[in-house]
Amino acid sequence: MSAQLRILFLEDVPTDAELELRELQRAGVDCVTQRVDTKDEFMRALDEFRPDLILSDFSLPTFDGLSALDVARKLRPDTPFLFVSGTIGEERAIESLKRGATDYILKTNLRRLVPAVRRALQDVEERAARRGAERRLKESEERFQMAARATNDAIWDWDLKSNHVWWNEGVEKLFGYSREGVVEHVSWWTERLHPDDRERVLAEMRAVIDGGGMFWSGEYRFMRADGAYAYILDRGYVMRDEQGRAYRMIGAMMDITERKNQEERIARLSRIHAVLSGINSAIVRVREREELFREACRIAVEDGGFKLAWIGLLDKQTLDIRPGAWVGDEKGFLSRIRLSAHADLPQGRGVSGLAIRTRKPVVVNEVASDKRLVHREETLSSGFRSFVVLPLLVESEPIGSLYLYTGEADFFDQDELRLLAELAGDISFALEHIERRERLDYLAYYDALTGLPNRTLFHERLNQAMLNARADGGKVGLIALDLQRFGIINDTLGRHAGDQLLRLVGERLSQALTGRGWAARISANTFAIVLPDIKHEADIAHVLEQEVLERLMRPFNVDREELRIAAKAGVALFPGDGTDTDSLFRNAEAALKKSKGSGSKYLFYAPQMNARIAETLSLENRLRIALLDEQFVLYYQPKMAIASGCITGLEALLRWQSPELGLVSPAAFIPLLEETGMIIDVGRWALGQAVSDYRKWAHQGLEPPPIAVNISALELRQRDFVEMVQRVITQDGNGTPIFDLEITESVIMENIAQSIPALAAIRQMNVGIAIDDFGTGYSSLSYITQLPVTALKIDRSFVVDMASKSDSMAVVSIIISLAHSLNLKVVAEGVETQEQLTLLKLLRCDEMQGYLFRPPLPAELAAALFGAKNAGQAPRIV
Repeated sequence: MSAQLRILFLEDVPTDAELELRELQRAGVDCVTQRVDTKDEFMRALDEFRPDLILSDFSLPTFDGLSALDVARKLRPDTPFLFVSGTIGEERAIESLKRGATDYILKTNLRRLVPAVRRALQDVEERAARRGAERRLKESEERFQMAARATNDAIWDWDLKSNHVWWNEGVEKLFGYSREGVVEHVSWWTERLHPDDRERVLAEMRAVIDGGGMFWSGEYRFMRADGAYAYILDRGYVMRDEQGRAYRMIGAMMDITERKNQEERIARLSRIHAVLSGINSAIVRVREREELFREACRIAVEDGGFKLAWIGLLDKQTLDIRPGAWVGDEKGFLSRIRLSAHADLPQGRGVSGLAIRTRKPVVVNEVASDKRLVHREETLSSGFRSFVVLPLLVESEPIGSLYLYTGEADFFDQDELRLLAELAGDISFALEHIERRERLDYLAYYDALTGLPNRTLFHERLNQAMLNARADGGKVGLIALDLQRFGIINDTLGRHAGDQLLRLVGERLSQALTGRGWAARISANTFAIVLPDIKHEADIAHVLEQEVLERLMRPFNVDREELRIAAKAGVALFPGDGTDTDSLFRNAEAALKKSKGSGSKYLFYAPQMNARIAETLSLENRLRIALLDEQFVLYYQPKMAIASGCITGLEALLRWQSPELGLVSPAAFIPLLEETGMIIDVGRWALGQAVSDYRKWAHQGLEPPPIAVNISALELRQRDFVEMVQRVITQDGNGTPIFDLEITESVIMENIAQSIPALAAIRQMNVGIAIDDFGTGYSSLSYITQLPVTALKIDRSFVVDMASKSDSMAVVSIIISLAHSLNLKVVAEGVETQEQLTLLKLLRCDEMQGYLFRPPLPAELAAALFGAKNAGQAPRIV
């Protein structure tokens, strides 16, 4: 009773009707009512008000209840009619029920009203549902009987208890079976269902039978007598007993193979039309050949339903056909086949070569039987049953082919092939358009003589590089380069020789700048070089001296003449020397003009930059000499066990003993070693020297403690880093030295995926790993637990401030607790006061190093700390 109930009261006493209504409303019955008390009003209300329920008094002044009941049964036979009266007796009540009354309630017992109303309405609903079901069942049986008499379909009758199945003659006509070949058992039918359909069909049928359903229909493939499969539309009707249990099922099988084939053909044509439409849309928006290839393959697979689409590009020299783009179920197929358009080669005699040579599409509708195929087995094993090769032509010459593969045999018919040929023609047209546009773009943005960007493209690219640098807070280097005495070459050897020289200069500039930047030709003999992502000004000088000018100094062979040229350059740096392209280039040209008037090969626009670069380059040159002349030395700073005061290790520290500068602090030269990459060679030397010192001390009968060697980020990134360490520690075979590698936290976290396996391999050599400057980086605790480290070194900045700053004290305490919880040793760096040592001892720090104990010492002085005369004694803190 969720909808509003329409109640008609046949009652001459309004207050009685109101009492009945109040009883219903108190029970939550939502209703709309009308009261009448005469026959005419009652009949009119039955027609116009159309009540859902009639509540009638038995005795009325002009109209009695039984007469009203007869009228209601005649005009609205399905509407519940309840007597609510105070005068009805038992005999009359029984008579009223026999004549069709739903129930009767005494006005003195209105508590029965609501349950009686609800029961009456429920009975109405159930009767309506039963009548509907019976009507549908009857209609269904009639339709089924008519269809069975009129159809040529295969009619079946299945006894669900015995699994016996009766078939009509249609099963012989449709599927070619003889009467003797048809077994009247359900297993005969299930065995002939297509293996891919069987489980689904049986599950759907069982769901209807077990779920109380009456009708089942399904589509599947059924085996004919000749072994081929027909597409079937099968429909069945379930017959049930009074308890609702299914005992019989009757149905008909209709052969819809022709319809299915037509639907599939239409679907294929629709998909190919979609591919054609999609690729034509892509042609409008795509500007690059490679992007067009990728889009064509993607659309063919996603919109066309092809298993694989790929484009093979023709090498005009070798006539090999190589994949240029592909999308779909490739699974290594393209790497297993070799194709060619060369008719004299085995791989060129197949359909790929045929399509290229004839410039016409080639269809393979059955891979298994087509004798033209070169790679039949590879194609079949990849799940492909048919494919088409569509040659792509540019100006009537083949440049490659579009390949479309399907998993179905006999996929392509003439209509589909016509559309696909149109598709290939559209792609070919687009390729011609792209090629013409690329030629125009090339002439608009590139120098036709050298192939380098021209002034227009130079300004665009420079502007973009400056925008990127501004966003990243970086720098851009701009070099204006001028070829000296170029006019003399033109005048003496002719314009042709000058052009040839410019082409060779362009080639050398491109080679010199690979991976570093790019060059442009600005005017006759002036070039511009852009170096984005500059970290240090010295990087520009390196590129200029070691790559650009060095290459230009080599002789050029022009018309069998050996020519040498000189070049001058001016350098401007963004953002310091200009914040827009015009001002930056203008200042680079100003620096070039100064360079031409000086003895320098190049000058920076900012005068102070020239002095700084000269100083940096001079220092770099001295460092290279220092490496060759073995001017580097190792000092050793001892580590002390805080609890015992004994030496527990040495840290090898690099120093430069320069003949001109004396002993140089590492802060003055190590950053430059890292910038130039010399740190790799110097680091290898330092590791080897530490190993050599250890073995020398051991050979002298001393007991040297483990030596720690610092490793830079550049060293750790080397592919042969692990092999280098192993080679150094085992090179003379006199036992393995005991030493550690110290690597800063930030270096390890820079590439954690590479760091973990490299450090694990080194740890397998029994080499300790210490994280240096711990607390200054951003390492995750989850990564710390994965790293094969043996010690954490607290950065000196925390140690120095721990006595005066509570934050530093807290950091030191946390690091010590963390290290101990991970069973790692913890070392404090930079300990300079007794107060710091006392605090570290209270915090249970394991080791310390710093000037409070010992400064870095030359090798011979360090050896004295653990020499024979000091054996068993703890060195004093100085």
